[in-house]
Amino acid sequence: MSIIQALRSNVGGKRSIWHALPLAPPDKIIGLVEMFKADTSPQKVNLGVGAYRDDQGRTYILPSIREAELSIVNSNMDKEYTGISGVPEFVKVALEFAYGPDSEPLQSGRIAASQSISGTGGCRLAGEMVKTFFGKVKVYIPDPTWPNHVALFRNSGLEPVFYKYYDPATKSVDFEGLVNDIKNAEDGSFFVLHACAHNPTGCDPTQDQWDILSKLMLEKNHLVFFDCAYQGFATGDAEADAYAIRKFVADGHSIMLSQSFAKNFGLYGERVGCFSLITSDSEECARVNSQLKLVVRAMYSNPPIHGARIVAKVLSNPVLKAQWYEECKGMADRIRDMRLLLRQKLEQGEQKEGVTWNHVTDQIGMFCYTGLSLPQVLRLREEFHIYCTDDGRFSMAGVNTGNVDYLAESVRAVL
Repeated sequence: MSIIQALRSNVGGKRSIWHALPLAPPDKIIGLVEMFKADTSPQKVNLGVGAYRDDQGRTYILPSIREAELSIVNSNMDKEYTGISGVPEFVKVALEFAYGPDSEPLQSGRIAASQSISGTGGCRLAGEMVKTFFGKVKVYIPDPTWPNHVALFRNSGLEPVFYKYYDPATKSVDFEGLVNDIKNAEDGSFFVLHACAHNPTGCDPTQDQWDILSKLMLEKNHLVFFDCAYQGFATGDAEADAYAIRKFVADGHSIMLSQSFAKNFGLYGERVGCFSLITSDSEECARVNSQLKLVVRAMYSNPPIHGARIVAKVLSNPVLKAQWYEECKGMADRIRDMRLLLRQKLEQGEQKEGVTWNHVTDQIGMFCYTGLSLPQVLRLREEFHIYCTDDGRFSMAGVNTGNVDYLAESVRAVL
């Protein structure tokens, strides 16, 4: 319906021109949170939202973040608009964090970059840049992937296509299927890869497999976009978590990259991110940066400053940076401990034939892709007040020593 048609149908002016819009389906994660809040059971467990909690189930703000924030507040910094590309000090440390301070493209001024509205904004910038300069092309995304990838790239004007990534039978990476889909894609295709701690499966290629993928994608001239939301949070080692990014760059890929500082720095609501891409030389980089600024200006003009200043303060201060590394490792270690404890509890007692739980500890990062079916997930929700996404993904941050026994007993009950 056009605007004119809507106006003509509004006889008597009793309805707005929006009267024919259908009700959009609710966001599944937000809907899950609302169901959890409405549940009055004292045993309820929230395993839906990907936000870190401590062992008492409380929101955790890293002490290094608090210290950096206090320093910023006490310095009486202004609240002026930042430039289109964001807080310069933040962009600098963000690139060093991902690519490494000794990265050749970084040292030679070949990385075009802009602060983004967290990782979501970085993904959208990637989609906008590709659509603006290469048209409505296919974007290959893993099956499964973070659900918002589909909407982000589709709304950017691209055509999302799934490639094989996960094998439900082994509950691990379907490496053979992944390689075949990369080979069969048209040369010069646009591929999205999760840099570490794949969401939702928690299954990552090994370093040897990353090496193979880099070589293959270089031979195919594929454009690679890394979505990096968990650097440091995946294994507790930010350098190890950057392996895939740095390997592809070292091999000569002109990658695109979106970084999020929500999970690893606990800055969820601050929406801190960085988008970058590698160019051929500094002159080309200047031209790409100029075009990137036009995309940002038309989309959100310029990004927020507070969270970016916090990250910049932490990563540029040797004492705070070392403190953050320990705190981030502490979060990752707690998640790893909960994986081990949950697996031990699930393996207690008589087991159903064919049921194994090694994947709980084989996977990494915030999420555990349990392999539970939708009927089993619904039983957990309705009978045991345990809330996870429909695909059986558990947010391991919601597991703690106080609820792990009940969780394991409930999972065994629905098998």
